[in-house]
Amino acid sequence: MARPSFGPTRDAYGDLLRDTRGLRREQQQAREAWFARLPSEKKDEQLFELEILLKGIACFANPRNQPGPLRRAPIVMQDYHEALLLVRDGLARVVHLSRLLLGDRDRAFVFQRYLETMLPEDTARTRLVREGMTQNSPDEALFVLRHGLTNQMEIADGLLRLPRVPFRLFYAQCVAVQREIGSNGYFNPLSALEFRPEFDRITSRPVLDLISQAPGDQAHRFVALTFLSLFRMLRYLRLLDTISRDLSDARRLAGRAYLVLAVLRSDARALSSYLRRRAGAHLADSYEEDLLRVPARELRARRDQLLAEGYKLLAIRGALEAISASLRLEMRRTFEHELPAPDQSVPIDELKTRISQATRNLRPALQNAILFLARSLGARLDENGVFDEKEARRMLSERLRRDIWIFARILHAFELKARYADPTEDRWAGAASFRFVEEFLSYFKAMGYPLLRGSDYPRFNEFLATMSALTDTDLLDPARLDAAIEEAEAFQAFLNELFEQVSRREELVDVPFDRKGAAQALKLYLGSLRPPLATR
Repeated sequence: MARPSFGPTRDAYGDLLRDTRGLRREQQQAREAWFARLPSEKKDEQLFELEILLKGIACFANPRNQPGPLRRAPIVMQDYHEALLLVRDGLARVVHLSRLLLGDRDRAFVFQRYLETMLPEDTARTRLVREGMTQNSPDEALFVLRHGLTNQMEIADGLLRLPRVPFRLFYAQCVAVQREIGSNGYFNPLSALEFRPEFDRITSRPVLDLISQAPGDQAHRFVALTFLSLFRMLRYLRLLDTISRDLSDARRLAGRAYLVLAVLRSDARALSSYLRRRAGAHLADSYEEDLLRVPARELRARRDQLLAEGYKLLAIRGALEAISASLRLEMRRTFEHELPAPDQSVPIDELKTRISQATRNLRPALQNAILFLARSLGARLDENGVFDEKEARRMLSERLRRDIWIFARILHAFELKARYADPTEDRWAGAASFRFVEEFLSYFKAMGYPLLRGSDYPRFNEFLATMSALTDTDLLDPARLDAAIEEAEAFQAFLNELFEQVSRREELVDVPFDRKGAAQALKLYLGSLRPPLATR
């Protein structure tokens, strides 16, 4: 019997780029040829924005993807007039981008629209409409999309004359647009976590090497999906920066920006949920299958290799779950505290400032997630060689210093509460007294685990085992609680020293620590993590 390999047998990275859109081979080839023929120097940016706005309309129909604080009023009592206005302006931008990509072909569209309205015979008009609905090529599909969305934009104009737009009417309009997009043969980006080779290829050779070295098919797929998703989200942030920089009209800015933000929130939620719910079980099943293929006579000889692969998969699982928790935390903080709601009228300068601030806060968080996943795979990546941003190293160092300070404060709070807790109290009778343990473990999963793993903390295994032991029983064991206090003190001392070391980095020598801003961020983090992540 052949010796099994723990390496991937399929190219998950290539499969995700090729198959997540669901195009047939001939459609893929036709689209690639069409894209290569486009004359525009900015065709990559134009096509990317077009498809993200298309997806954004579907995502924006879900109020959970819209920025703003949580609302107490029932959804049926809310007015979605402003939200529909944003969708209408997003449609106008999609139509404009379609015209740019169609080029001279757009003149045929204008002429057909004229004929449809002028032909007196119903049979001739019906035949003309049917002929204009063919999608045998990307040009024809884009033509059909431009036609359908122009009609939808005119319907939205009519609805916006109403004094109030209830949610059901707003949702019905978005679903009608979504059906236009969903029926398109070449421009249908509505699937969650879908990728395109035109603008999703990872150019960093070290990252590609890490993806290919993930042990086993399941780990290979999870790692490839996570890297592709995080890099895609970074591109959303670059698009938001471009929108904010290029436009001065508040309405046109908001219409484009809010749709892109909706896609960012939707993709982050989809990735977070997928990793949290499936990573552990799938990685365990994959390891079990590989283990069972090992002949019994080889188990002794391959013991060390099997253990090493198992520990590597445990590290990958921990990293994926930490990235999942961190994404949920970052998105909730950004969307509920930093960005205005669609119906919140803000001046253009304030809107641009808040969007820019949100992208500045999210960018190092996503970049840290990429570097953290690479570190869990056994590699340290150079920031400047992986990311396009010129100031990536400084932004990452600033973010690391702030996160170290924040989690050191959380550790100190946990230590104080644990010292004055009564471990002999019945946990079921006094659950609120020990809620701090669950809350701390939520904070640890979202922030502490990446710091613990990424900083090469020498007591990593001891800290992890001690904190995990707190939830093994219904009653808090005094010995376990004392051990947790000792580990928290040791980790806090390590973080305080690490804070000083990071502050002495060359890129931060002349950058003072914003203690007030860090304290405000700590307050937002604590608010975003109640109730615990597992129940959100």
